This record gives sequence, structure tokens and C-alpha cells, in this order.
Amino acid sequence: MKSKKLSEQIIKTFKSSGFVFSEPDVLLDSEYIIQRSGENFKRSMLTFENEDGKLMCLRPDLTVASCIKFLEKKSKSKIYYSGQAYRSTDKKSSDLISDQLGIEILGSKNQLQDDFKVIKTILNSAEKIKSKKIHIKVGDIGLFKKLINSLEMPERWKLRLIRHFWRPKYFEELLERLERNSDIDSVAFDSDKKRFYEMKTMDQDKVIAGRSVAEILKRFNKKIKDPRSFSEGKQIVKIIRTFLKINCKLSKLDEKLLNFSKNNNLKKNIFKEFKSIQNLKKLNQKVIFITNFGRNIEYYTGVVFEIFSGKKEIARGGRYDDLLKSLGAKKNIPAVGAAINLKNI
Repeated sequence: MKSKKLSEQIIKTFKSSGFVFSEPDVLLDSEYIIQRSGENFKRSMLTFENEDGKLMCLRPDLTVASCIKFLEKKSKSKIYYSGQAYRSTDKKSSDLISDQLGIEILGSKNQLQDDFKVIKTILNSAEKIKSKKIHIKVGDIGLFKKLINSLEMPERWKLRLIRHFWRPKYFEELLERLERNSDIDSVAFDSDKKRFYEMKTMDQDKVIAGRSVAEILKRFNKKIKDPRSFSEGKQIVKIIRTFLKINCKLSKLDEKLLNFSKNNNLKKNIFKEFKSIQNLKKLNQKVIFITNFGRNIEYYTGVVFEIFSGKKEIARGGRYDDLLKSLGAKKNIPAVGAAINLKNI
């Protein structure tokens, strides 16, 4: 009964902020998800064959399910949902089912306004249902991308580091390789080259793992033309690791980033376009900024955040401007959302 009352309070807050109810499908086409999502979903999906022999899965994520429904033109762009997500995990103590109440702005037209709107709405809900002090951890995947793209290193390495940022263990392996100046061996390089010429004969619009053949060939072309040796890896890795250690109050972030840029001989204005983060200074809560944050969900592209009551994480969310395209949209559709974990309230 208590849980039901809390849910009603949260939904009331969502409605008052202009969000409209949408119920994403529970059953999804497994092949559709596998072709268009990353490795985390592939590993965690609970799949089965239906009576027609088609591979289906229980929705592993309510954001993904909401995006699919939006693309099918079955929902509005500013929605809230209430339901369960089903994901397997390697952690023995983790539940297969999570109960969530969440909001999404799909087709976000104003990044500053919408990022703040989502965080503020979730925060308002949290304040009404929790008595313990609320605090927020926040990061921005966009800042990491800004840093990587500003560094003097082969384009090939930039693409790798950005692409695998959400995989901390493999990312660290990449840093170690970059630090040792060891790149792909000659056998792998020859294999890439052979595959490149094979794919040039294929239908350029064909989609493989969420990307068209034309897009894959463009990446292959850069990879093949890039220099195969790089002597500044050790210094580059030092800069990246220093950046990923930044952990401070949001009020101190300007100073921290300025000192970081100065100490590493970077341009002072490298991080000037992070207004979404600075906008959060308007929140009347303790906000901690962490650069090494938001790496457990691969589809985030910008601001990421978690809201805590005491030591319990009660909500998380972020911006995901590439997800809808990976799920079948013709172009990137800006989006941001968040969900409350009902188990922790």
C-alpha cells in the first residue's frame, strides 16, 4: 500500500510537469534489439522463441522500449511510464526484475531546458518521497569526447577511446596499449584491408550492427590511412587519466577544468560548451561532478546523473542523442530521460 501511494505521488509530479503516460511494449523483437544495441543488452536480454519460432525478449530497458514505441508513432514526445524491466546480470544479489517510474523527452528541442527539466522533475519527486538528505552525482560524456577530440593523436585512436568509454575494463586495456605505443598488428591490419575491399562491393545502404555499409567503410578508410605508429602515447594517456580523476563540487568545476587545461598545455576554451552541467548550479542540492561517471549505460552521449537519498541510489538518467537513430530513425533525434528505482524508495 505504501509503495502504491508513493507511486501515485511520483506520477502526480510527472503529470504536473507536462508528461503524458505511455506504456511501452513488454515483448520486443530480439533480433531487432541485437542488431541495433550494444553488447550490454545482448548479454543481459532474457529471450525465448514464440509459437511461430520468432526470437523475442522481455524488454531489457524501458528507455529503449519507449524509443521503439515512439518510432512506431504510438506515443507522444514527452512521456512518463510505469513498469518493469527484465535483465539478467552476473551479480548474484541482483534482481532480474526492476520496477521503475520514468520520464523521457524524445525529440528534445532545447538541450539546456530539457536536461534541467528532467533532472528537476525527478528531483522534485525524490524530495516528496524521501526524508533523508538528497544529493546528486553528475557527469557529462560530451566533455570526455571534447577532450579526446582536442588531443593530438591518430583519428583511429580517438574513435576507439570514445567508442569504448562505457567499457571500463577494455578501455583501460586500450590506454595501456596506447601508453606502450603498440597498435594493431600487421595480420589484423591486412585483415581489415581485405574486409574493406570486400565491403566496397556490397549494397552501401545495407545495415550491419546498427550502421550502414557506407558508414562502416568510411571508418575503415580512416583506419587504413591513419599512421600505424604513434610516439606520444604515454603523454596522452597521462592527460586522459588525470582528467578521469576529477571529482569535485559543481561549484569548483570551472576552476578544476581551467587548471587541468593549463597544466596539460590545452586550449583554455576546450570545455566551454558544457552549459547543461553549469545549468545544474540552479538546483538547491549538493551536486558532485565526476568525469569518470556514467559509463555503465552505453547509449548516453551527454549529461548523466544519479540521485541519492543517503547512500541509496533512487534515480538515474541522462542524455542519449544517438539511441533513436541506432533503433531505426533516419537521423539522430535528441533525447533525454530518467527513471526512479522503486525498490530503493
